[in-house]
Amino acid sequence: MSELTFEQMLEDPNSFKTIHSGEVVEGKVIDVKPDEIVLNIGYKSDGILARNEYTNDSSVDLTTVVKPDDTMEVKVLKVNDGEGQVVLTYKRLAADRGNKRLEEAYNNKEVLKATVSQVLEGGLSVIVEEMRVFIPASLVSDVYERDLNKYAGQEIEFVISEYNPKRRRYIGDRRQLIAARKAELQKELFARIQEGDVVEGVVKNVTEFGAFVDLGGADGLLHISEMSWGRIEHPKKVFKVGEKLNVLIKEINGNKIALSLKFDDANPWKDAAEKYGTGSVVTGKVARMTDFGAFIELEPGIDALLHVSQISKDHVDKPSDILKVGEEVTAKVVDFNEADRKISLSVKAMAAPEAEEDEAPVDIDAVITAQDGE
Repeated sequence: MSELTFEQMLEDPNSFKTIHSGEVVEGKVIDVKPDEIVLNIGYKSDGILARNEYTNDSSVDLTTVVKPDDTMEVKVLKVNDGEGQVVLTYKRLAADRGNKRLEEAYNNKEVLKATVSQVLEGGLSVIVEEMRVFIPASLVSDVYERDLNKYAGQEIEFVISEYNPKRRRYIGDRRQLIAARKAELQKELFARIQEGDVVEGVVKNVTEFGAFVDLGGADGLLHISEMSWGRIEHPKKVFKVGEKLNVLIKEINGNKIALSLKFDDANPWKDAAEKYGTGSVVTGKVARMTDFGAFIELEPGIDALLHVSQISKDHVDKPSDILKVGEEVTAKVVDFNEADRKISLSVKAMAAPEAEEDEAPVDIDAVITAQDGE
């Protein structure tokens, strides 16, 4: 009930005010039910605020959000609902204020924050002071997002890119904020890095030709040929998305960054002359075979060619007739070319050392070129 009794009102007709539909009034909560709030608004009748005029959430228990003696600003919907009660609304007043808030944010290009209330098929929905703002999937990020469900319940930042109250169309844009931040980070990154630096990055994507590494402002390409001094069959067998790497900045060309994991201190060729000089006897595994010979891995990063003519003193049509991938082979180094990083082997020289002087070293480039020209 209102604070003034009916008798008091009769004695002083000026004790209660006149109100009109659409007017904003302040009231004190005198009773709360799960689905209804009763307020004393200083009028001859109490004001009734139903749950559906407080919020769009039909599951809200009003006793959990307000309590007796709380004061509220509300808007008058009807002065008399037919039963002598005043019908009030809170959400429409909030919407009016929310609409004004969005207009100001739109005009000032203000960055807003709100929690994602719904994940829809075509984008995200957020609520700003009881106003629903839609963020299309294309404006959620600067990259394609396959699954928007990860944003459910998250607080995100955005700007209002379209404000149309007549059509109740309020569009948010998160993509331009991300793009602007990335541009700033990219500028900062290029200002501090140079070729030869070793920096930390995170693997962002892995393809058959390499991996893209996020350096914190720009992505660098780690090509398959720069992943190891050894041979890499497929990048996905070596790297995983999210993995941290310390990478060498090999080249900066405009906004493109080429990376490498082939550090000089791990270069297997730095002391190869001592281990694989001409005349050395070495053991390695068959890494791969062609029609003209087999490539023997002496250690990761160093392969040597065992030409088909050097596999045996007997005639061999093709290496696969004698050898298998993974098989260990012991042979003699008959040519070591450190400048071109090429080594030629011979098993036949092991069997007939007296014939070494009659054997000319195999020209690997000539063999491959001749093979390609057939």
